[in-house]
Amino acid sequence: MTSALEVPLDPKVLEGLPQPPTITLQSPKDYIFDPRENIVINCEAKGKPHPSFSWTRNGSHFDVEKDSKVLMKPGSGTLVIDISGEKAEAYEGTYQCTAHNEHGTAVSNNIVIRQSRSPLWSKERNEAITVQMGISLVLQCRPPAGLPPPVIFWMDNNFQKLPLDLRVSQALNGDLYFSNVLPEDTRSDYICYARFPHTQTIQQKQPISVSVLEMDTMNETLAALYNVTDFYSGDPVGERRPGFMTPLGATSTKMVLKGETLELECIAEGLPTPEMTWQKDGGELPSSRITFHNFQKTLKISDVNEADGGDYRCTAKNKLGTAHHIIKVTVKASPFWVSAPRNLILAPNETGILTCRVGGEPKPKISWFVNGVSIENAPEDRSRKVEDDTVILSNVQQGSSAVYQCNASNEFGYLMANAFVNVLAEPPRVLTPPNRVYQVITNSPALLHCASFGSPIPTITWFKDIQTSIKNDDPYVIHENGTLEIHVAQPLNSGKYTCIATNNLGIKENHVYLEVKEPTRILKQPEYKVVQRGMSAEFECKVKHDPSLIPTMIWLKDNGELPDDERFEVDTDSLIIKDVIEEDEGTYTCIMNTTLDQDSASAMLTVVEQPDPPTDLELTDQTERTVQLSWIPGDENNSPTQKFLIQYEDLLHQPGVWINLTEVDGTSTTAQLNLSPYVYYTFRVLAENQVGFSQPSQASRQYRTNPAAPDENPSDVQGEGTEADNLVISWTPLTGFQANGPGLEYKVHWRQKGVDQEWSSRTVANVSQCVVTGTPTYVPFEIKVQASNDYGNGPEPGVTIGYSGEDAPLSAPDSVKVMVHNSTVAEVHWEPVVPTSVRGKLQGYKVYYRRERGLLETETEETEQEEQVLTFSGNRSEGRLPGLQPYSLYNIRIRVLNSKAEGPPSTDKKFETPEGVPGQPAFLNVEPSLDSLTLSWGAPLSINGRLSGYILKYQPVNSTNELGPPKIMNLLANETTVTLSNLNSSMLYKFYLSAKTNKGSGPSITEEGFTIIDTTVPSRQVDIATQGWFIGLMCAIALLILVLLIVCFIKRNKGGKYPVKEKEDAHQDPEIQPMKEDDGTFGEYSDTEDHKPLKGSRTPSNGTVRRDESDDSLVDYGEGGDGQFNEDGSFIGQYSGKKEKDTHEGNESSEAPSPVNAMNSFV
Repeated sequence: MTSALEVPLDPKVLEGLPQPPTITLQSPKDYIFDPRENIVINCEAKGKPHPSFSWTRNGSHFDVEKDSKVLMKPGSGTLVIDISGEKAEAYEGTYQCTAHNEHGTAVSNNIVIRQSRSPLWSKERNEAITVQMGISLVLQCRPPAGLPPPVIFWMDNNFQKLPLDLRVSQALNGDLYFSNVLPEDTRSDYICYARFPHTQTIQQKQPISVSVLEMDTMNETLAALYNVTDFYSGDPVGERRPGFMTPLGATSTKMVLKGETLELECIAEGLPTPEMTWQKDGGELPSSRITFHNFQKTLKISDVNEADGGDYRCTAKNKLGTAHHIIKVTVKASPFWVSAPRNLILAPNETGILTCRVGGEPKPKISWFVNGVSIENAPEDRSRKVEDDTVILSNVQQGSSAVYQCNASNEFGYLMANAFVNVLAEPPRVLTPPNRVYQVITNSPALLHCASFGSPIPTITWFKDIQTSIKNDDPYVIHENGTLEIHVAQPLNSGKYTCIATNNLGIKENHVYLEVKEPTRILKQPEYKVVQRGMSAEFECKVKHDPSLIPTMIWLKDNGELPDDERFEVDTDSLIIKDVIEEDEGTYTCIMNTTLDQDSASAMLTVVEQPDPPTDLELTDQTERTVQLSWIPGDENNSPTQKFLIQYEDLLHQPGVWINLTEVDGTSTTAQLNLSPYVYYTFRVLAENQVGFSQPSQASRQYRTNPAAPDENPSDVQGEGTEADNLVISWTPLTGFQANGPGLEYKVHWRQKGVDQEWSSRTVANVSQCVVTGTPTYVPFEIKVQASNDYGNGPEPGVTIGYSGEDAPLSAPDSVKVMVHNSTVAEVHWEPVVPTSVRGKLQGYKVYYRRERGLLETETEETEQEEQVLTFSGNRSEGRLPGLQPYSLYNIRIRVLNSKAEGPPSTDKKFETPEGVPGQPAFLNVEPSLDSLTLSWGAPLSINGRLSGYILKYQPVNSTNELGPPKIMNLLANETTVTLSNLNSSMLYKFYLSAKTNKGSGPSITEEGFTIIDTTVPSRQVDIATQGWFIGLMCAIALLILVLLIVCFIKRNKGGKYPVKEKEDAHQDPEIQPMKEDDGTFGEYSDTEDHKPLKGSRTPSNGTVRRDESDDSLVDYGEGGDGQFNEDGSFIGQYSGKKEKDTHEGNESSEAPSPVNAMNSFV
């Protein structure tokens, strides 16, 4: 037994494959045609061989060839009927198409062909309607029956749609309902129109005239007077409870088919106009499929199912009461497919099943047909068994192919389906293209297809990398269609996969490849940004992806494209928005796409700026000293307001100047302001958020306060004399704002402190000081200054102490004594002066001292130095004198100091400083020779005592800069030179020389020196690159070698030869001779090899000279290098700190070697 198998659509498979007919295109079951156009009835089918077509009409054979107006398209069953000049009604009927080949017959649905109709309105005379105001009214439309039904709408004579509302509405049948009429409903052109969709024609009903009378009652006499046929009197037209105009009664019923749209309608009358609500008894309304129309009077439920059946309650309500109506809804169903029969491809002797499962209400009846013939009337087939909705085919044989039809019908419609049974014997074919490459992302499912065809259905097996058999087990799943699924693909699943399709007629294999790629991931997501307007915003979006996949970065704003603006700059992993504006706010998303996957991340941008200025400033609750200011805040621009700053302008005293008055919290919109008298106030408010202050608001109206006496007195009152007999009283004057009124003056009061006397006073204006003369010298005064104006005096002022003017001190300090602590520091003591003699504020004492001479100098050699001054603040009696010179004679005197001047000096006092250690020697020179060094030096510039001698310490330095054991020599005071003999040659020595007195030795001077290279060791060098004579010698030798190389190069290029003497000059013996004793220069050297080339240079056969790449730096003792000492202490390091590098190959220009390499050639 087998399940249904679809015949593949691959043309290569279909070619030569027998197949019964299959209907591929047919017209709808209900076909309404326009009589102005041809009738086209579609019928297309496929099969092998291609099927032939025939038609029936109304159950009888329709001979297409006999009707010249009917054409069947070639290779098709589609009919084209030309109805021009013919009666279209003649071609109405039920048509059915049959497609036939040698393997079976397929049939189409029954296609009902009907002509569209738009009949005229029946002639009728509409009588005028007169109606009493407030009652309900129905204007009937009753359009003619058309095919399909027309669309109804109401208009006036000017083709303007009549306005519809809660009171006036159009029902589903087209009638116009008035819940209650009003005088404005009076008109003579209520016209119902019917539009027929197929013919696009509109039919018009005769106009209806309606008159609404404004009266409480109307009797028959009045009706006759108006000569009207229809008159709606009814009950009195006062307010009334709702009542239903449609549907009538308490309940009604409605039947709807499953899948269609249910339309329920309730229209009520009443005064005031009722409102409509809906509910379902015992259930909920399906919110996802429900809509309300016609001002809640129509309820529509789309795609109805069985659960939508039940009782629906519409409720009309106004202020006088409610009315209910229940609509009982039943849901029926025309037949619908549960499981339609599918084509079967069976191999000989196989068994198959055709199932035709349908639903419907009532339950559909199922009928089976074979090749268009009822199965009861078809030839008997013992292999076939019919069981209601199932046909079982057992042990089918070749030649038993056929097309089966299943027809399911009930009272609401029918379904029909064709399904062929094709008995084939076909070896396997793999339809999936060979060597297909599947690419998936790690941890995602992988589907490797192995679409196959064969009869019997092939069995599919899979292998990985040809050898490993894949079982239907985790992580692999082999589906019925042969597809291999890997639920969670990993990199180890990459490789070659082989699928093999097998049946009893053969075997076929196919290879596919799986590549598992790394997922695309955003490593650094864009972050939420709060950016000030005008600044730049940058979103980063750094991504990791599989290197074999080509990524594409896309940026979106609010899920749409970025604005076409050059301010937006998209980089590899970032988005920069320059000069941000408010419209740039939103959500920005970076999406990294590859051919296989994508990743995305979003972040919001909030643009902030200063808040908008407050508006609508208003002054309320005004008093003499307070007023309440209120305002309306401006837009915060995405940054909450932190505070409001209130400023004022004083138009009377400081026009044009805005002064900060107070601040309030950002949530406030009012402020109680404290005011000052005699000010012309104008206020403004500024809002501040995190970005900054807003622009100021518009100024408030002016508010003037009345004058008053001053609230305060001048500040910073001081008293200080400028002369010995005066007192200057000064203060900081009040501002015009502080004056509180016109006529501002200052009352100045003073009296000497501690003296029983009355206050003296003086009144001044427009000044900030008052000078009192004739005062004693430097005595305290009590001072106070009071402000006053035309409206009174200010508060009682406080008292300030001031002093009259100072004069020079009268006396000098006594009993000056000096205590010498050491050779550089002394301490001086004195007796302070009497306070009354200071005649001012004591500032301190000045100590004047001067070095007259050293103690070793005679009075005739006395060299006085500049006098030095130290000031000791306050009432001091001692002080310390630092920085004195040892072994010297000093002179000292002291003066007292006040704010005015210095007093007379004390008596001069002399003192001596003791002996100290000397300074370092003035210089130290080192003269080298082979095994000795000669040192010379100068005496210290500062001996600071009696010089008793010198101390010399020296020690050798090895190649690693380590110091050897030191040696110390004591030298006499009169010595300035010494020669050190029996030293190691080629050795660096370090020297320390210091002078000494009886107090001890002073700081030392340091110098270094080399002994001369020993001629008995020709292969060693000495690092004497720091010696001036050596540098000059090297430069001369380098220049000589350069000249020789140029001459050599010129001669070789000429092809000539040069004599042995020139070679000797160019290639001298590298052994350096001892230095001459008289001038220290190098001695003569001998040429031992006539043809010895320069070390570090090569002369190739082509005559060019290769450049040597040696390091030209000289290594000295302090910086390390490759130099080292032998066991005997001799220095053997190279002048160059590195070994020579190999020369370059190839043709280069001829150049002389570097001077250092040239020197190395002599070693």
